[in-house]
Amino acid sequence: MRYVSTRGAAAPKRFSEILLEGLAPDGGLYVPETFPQVSLSSLRAKSYVELAYAILALFMDDVPDLRGIVTATYSEKIFQDKEITPLKTLEPGLHLLALSNGPTLAFKDLALQLLGNLLEGKQLNILGATSGDTGSAAEHALRGKKGIGVFMLSPHERMSPFQRAQMYALQDANIHNLAVRGTFDDCQDLVKQVNADAAFKARHRIGAVNSINWARVAAQVVYYFKGYFAATRSDAEQVSFAVPTGNFGNIYAGYVALRMGLPVRRLVLATNENDVLDEYFRTGRYRARKSAQATSSPSMDITRASNFERYVFELAGRDAEKTKKLFASAEFALPAGKEFVSGKSTHADRLATIRKMHEKFKIMIDPHTADGVKVGLEQREKGVPLVCLETAQPVKFADTIREALGREPERPAALRDLEQRPQRVEVIPVDVNVLKDCIGRQSLH
Repeated sequence: MRYVSTRGAAAPKRFSEILLEGLAPDGGLYVPETFPQVSLSSLRAKSYVELAYAILALFMDDVPDLRGIVTATYSEKIFQDKEITPLKTLEPGLHLLALSNGPTLAFKDLALQLLGNLLEGKQLNILGATSGDTGSAAEHALRGKKGIGVFMLSPHERMSPFQRAQMYALQDANIHNLAVRGTFDDCQDLVKQVNADAAFKARHRIGAVNSINWARVAAQVVYYFKGYFAATRSDAEQVSFAVPTGNFGNIYAGYVALRMGLPVRRLVLATNENDVLDEYFRTGRYRARKSAQATSSPSMDITRASNFERYVFELAGRDAEKTKKLFASAEFALPAGKEFVSGKSTHADRLATIRKMHEKFKIMIDPHTADGVKVGLEQREKGVPLVCLETAQPVKFADTIREALGREPERPAALRDLEQRPQRVEVIPVDVNVLKDCIGRQSLH
């Protein structure tokens, strides 16, 4: 398997060569030269570990002992359930795919635990940006790993107290939390600026774990297959997936699964009040905003979704020059594909959805999952099973749960005092030179 850039100027590379690249040297994102095709019948009966290996081997065909890495990653000990991503059937044709059984209680663990094991033994500094869950999942996957430093940017005071504590309370010497006085988009822009400085990047051996990392996308493809098989009895059936969407990585993985042959009827994209992508899929007009609005589903407070370029590259007929021109502007028109439908959810909507799910099905869902459920139910088609992706556990967003239900969400005993633990974080301005100084002072290499 070889990978090419959406901007067209980077030479094709194997997976191990792009594992740490993040952005390609030409500023684009790596995508497979072709999407591999699979036989559903050969995959249906497999366990999660077997399924993950079968799919990931198609994308990571130059990784030594991939089977061992996958087996070590997707264990019941780490993910608290032998199914790894168990499917909850709420009523006939309506399902919830539980993706939040990992160490940080969010779907990001499914990709970042794998990535952490892929990076074992390497000497590098990881630089990333998070709107809430990527940071803690990456830090928990990489904490204490010899030779690996982690510099994680997060928007200052724009995450929930639980999300902040999951990151800032880590005392491992290789973990460095940098709270940026700005939005997630500002954090993401700083990461891109550092990556654009080839000399600095090489000197400090900087790698990326953000959702633009292809290993993360590939890992997320697996649970679309797992969810499909759990929700159907025949390979002839179609299923729709409802996905709360921020940086477009999670739902893009569903698009990859579709391109590989998974019978996906529709990918239902749900945004919060930061509705750039909903507007695009409804109108065909992409209009990036200057700043994200702070909401009660903070992990989706993003106005410039990085992975969206991968999808636009496909819409543009894999024309790299056209893709580059489109993203040279903050606004463009391009007809969307028929694989997606979309909608948006507001604070009032997510409160109502949390209440509805609790009253009707006796379950508690987090605000992001509520956004997905709300839009999924609006777009639900008769006779087509709907699988809603459950992206985090409610305890991560206790304030919103209390507002919706008037009660505290349950939390694991090991995390009872999380917010009271000592926290390590450095607050910095939106300034790439300040960021570079932080890396230079604390870099392991």
